[in-house]
Amino acid sequence: MTTAKLKRATATTPPTDTWDAQACKDVIAQLWALRAAMLANEKSLLQTFEKVDPSYLASARNLSHYLTLRHADHAHLQDWLAGMGLSSLGRSESNVLANVDKVLGILHRLTGQAWEAHSADEPVGIKSSKKLLDRHTVDLLGDSPKGRSVRIMVTLPSEAATDYALIRKLVASGMDIARINCAHDGPAEWKAMASHVRRASRSVTKPVRILMDLGGPKLRTGHLPAGAAVLKLSPERDEHGLVVTPACVGLRAAGSSDAVEGATQHLSVDAKWLAALKPGDELAFDDARESGRTLHVVQVDESGALAECWQTAYLVPDTCLKRVRKGKGARVTAIADLPVKEGVLHLHRGDTLRVTKEALPQDKPKGRSKGRSKNAATVPTVGCTLPEIFAQVSVGERIWFDDGRIGAVIQRVSADWLEAEITQARDSGEKLLSDKGINLPDSRMTLPALTEKDLVDLHTVVKLADLVGLSFVQQASDVEELRTQLNELAAPDIGIMLKIETRRAFDNLPALLFSAMAGKAAGVMIARGDLAVECGYENLAEIQEEILWAAEAAHMPVIWATQVLETLAKTGLPSRAEITDAAMGERAECVMLNKGPHITDAMRMLDDILGRMQAHQLKRRPLLKALSAWDQPGS
Repeated sequence: MTTAKLKRATATTPPTDTWDAQACKDVIAQLWALRAAMLANEKSLLQTFEKVDPSYLASARNLSHYLTLRHADHAHLQDWLAGMGLSSLGRSESNVLANVDKVLGILHRLTGQAWEAHSADEPVGIKSSKKLLDRHTVDLLGDSPKGRSVRIMVTLPSEAATDYALIRKLVASGMDIARINCAHDGPAEWKAMASHVRRASRSVTKPVRILMDLGGPKLRTGHLPAGAAVLKLSPERDEHGLVVTPACVGLRAAGSSDAVEGATQHLSVDAKWLAALKPGDELAFDDARESGRTLHVVQVDESGALAECWQTAYLVPDTCLKRVRKGKGARVTAIADLPVKEGVLHLHRGDTLRVTKEALPQDKPKGRSKGRSKNAATVPTVGCTLPEIFAQVSVGERIWFDDGRIGAVIQRVSADWLEAEITQARDSGEKLLSDKGINLPDSRMTLPALTEKDLVDLHTVVKLADLVGLSFVQQASDVEELRTQLNELAAPDIGIMLKIETRRAFDNLPALLFSAMAGKAAGVMIARGDLAVECGYENLAEIQEEILWAAEAAHMPVIWATQVLETLAKTGLPSRAEITDAAMGERAECVMLNKGPHITDAMRMLDDILGRMQAHQLKRRPLLKALSAWDQPGS
C-alpha cells in the first residue's frame, strides 16, 4: 500500500459503530512492510554489531529498528492506530519490533486472520528492555539512591580541593555523582577532590561515583590584557542619596595578607607609616578624579588599621595617603595591592572584532563602525585557543561568543586571523572576557578528539575516576580513539560519557551510540549550553527530545545537563521555568547541577521534584497514578 493510499485510508478515525475491515488490512500490510524494513536494516549493520559488547547487542539491534521506524513519516499510521484504541507506536523506543508485532497480532485477530508469534526476531520486549536500561545505568552510574531512581550529579567547585566539609555536605545532601571538570584546576587539585569524595562516601556510607570531564578541543577566547588597577570605595546610601554606612577599608603592611576585622576591602601601605597611626587620625588624598577625599581611622590593632570613607572615591597606583595629624616619621605613604580589573572588550552591533592566533597588539581600524566614536583608536582583538580554525572557516559563516551572548558573521579570513562583524548584542553593548567559549555552528571543523592536554590528563583520570566524559565528541572514530587510549592505560572498563554539545555530534548520534556500545558502561550527556548555541535556541527543545528517544532505543543512560535550577543554586530563589525544566529531567537517568552558593538548596529541591515525578512518569510513559487532589468531598 502506498503512503498516499494509506493517508486516504486513515484520514479519519473510524467511527465507533463502523468497522472497515479493508482499511484494517491495508494497515496490516503497511506494518508488515515496516517490519521487513527493520529486519533488513538490522542485517545491513551486522559488521557494526560485531564490535558491540555482548551486553549491548540486543540494544544495538533495537536501535537499528528504531532508526528504521523514524526514517519515514508515520503520522497517519499513528493517528489511525490511536483512533482504534491500539498502540500508536509513539512510545515504542525501547522495544520497537516487539511493539510492532503486538499491534500486528491484534489486527490479525480483529480481521479473523491467523497469527503466530515472532518473538525469535525480537531483541527485547517491554519488560526485558527496562531491565537492560536499568543494568546499563547501574554499570555506568551505580545503584540508584533510596526513594529516587534518577541520580543527581554535582559539578565540584575549585574550593572542593581544600574544603572537605563542603564535599561531605554535598554527599550527605544527596549527591550521587561528583563531576570534576578537567578544563579547570590541575592534577593536584583533582586528586584532592577525589580523595575528599571517597572519604565522604565512606563517612556517610553512601556510594558516590566520580565523573572526570576531559577538556577536549574547546575553542575559547585567549587572554586579554588586564584593565586598570583601581579600588572604588562606595558608601551605602539610602533612597535619598544620604550615606547610611561608610565604606570600610583595611590598611595593612605591605607583604601582609592578614584580614583587618570589619574591612570589606584592603590596601597595602608602608609598615612604619602604618605603625604610627592612631584611632581618630584623618588620612587625606586626591582620588583618580582629583577630588579631595578623607579616610577616618576608627580602629588599630596588630593586623592593621580600619578606616572609613563617607564619600565615593577611586584609588589608583599613584594615589598617596597623607596623615593630617603632625608627628614623628613620614606622614605620607604610597599604596599597593590594588585590585586589577579583568581584561574586557566592549562590543556593539556593527563593530568589527578580530580573532587571532595569539593576543596580538591592537591593529589600527580600517574604518569606523556606524554610530561609534570617531576617537575609536583600535580594532578590538582577541586571541583564541585553537589556531587550526583559521584554515577551516569561511566568509559568511556565523561565529558566537560567550554561550551565544554575542553573535557575529565572518567577513575576512587569513592564515593568522579572522575578522567578524558583530550582528547580535544588546543595545547597550556586550562585554567579552578571556576564556569565553567560541562556537562556529556553520563551519565543518576537523579537530582532534583528544588534545595533547587530554592525553596527559588521562594518566590521572584513570586512577581517580569511575567514568570519563568525552567533550566535544564529533564522530565514531573519536570514541574509538578514547577507548584505545584507555586500553593502553590498562583501564578498559572505565565508563565513557559522550557529551553531545555540537551540531555534528547530534548529526552523527547513531554512529556515536553504536561506537559507545563497544564497552559495557556508556552513556550520553545532553550538554544543552553549547548545543543550544550550535543548533539554535529555537531548535533545542526538539533536539533534546530526539536525543532522549535515540538513547532510550539504545537502552543507554542519559545525563540531563546545563543550567538545571541554576538560578536557585546561584541566588537561592528558583525561576518558574526552571522548575518545569527540572521535572523534565525525570526522563533521564541522571540530572546535573552546577556549582553555586546555594547548591544544597538546589539539591534538596531537585530530590523532591524527581521523587514525586517518578510516580507519574517512566521515561515518556505516563503511569496513571491516582490524583488525590481532585477527590470529591465524601468520596
